[in-house]
Amino acid sequence: MATRKKYDLAVKVSSYTDSSGQQKNRYQNIGAVMEKDDGGKFIMLAKWFNPAGVVDERGGESILVSMFEPRQQNNQSPSPAYAPDPAPSVNPAGKSMGQNPEDDDIPF
Repeated sequence: MATRKKYDLAVKVSSYTDSSGQQKNRYQNIGAVMEKDDGGKFIMLAKWFNPAGVVDERGGESILVSMFEPRQQNNQSPSPAYAPDPAPSVNPAGKSMGQNPEDDDIPF
């Protein structure tokens, strides 16, 4: 059974003003929406992700998780779930993910 990544899941972690004076948001990838061969979908979340740590600017009891289509590299189809990200992501604790040689056999 093969699976493929349909969407990256991300939360807004901060905002900044770019050099042209426009307000931009920074996002942290927290997981993915995956699709199986039979069409079934499931969510894969990073184990370190704690929704209580996401700032809720509206003051409510929920957070907003955005879905982005995976980036395609070199005009290829979306990469399978086990392909490493081109740039390692950093979890909120500041530890780099995917840089530990012991993690090389982890499929996600």
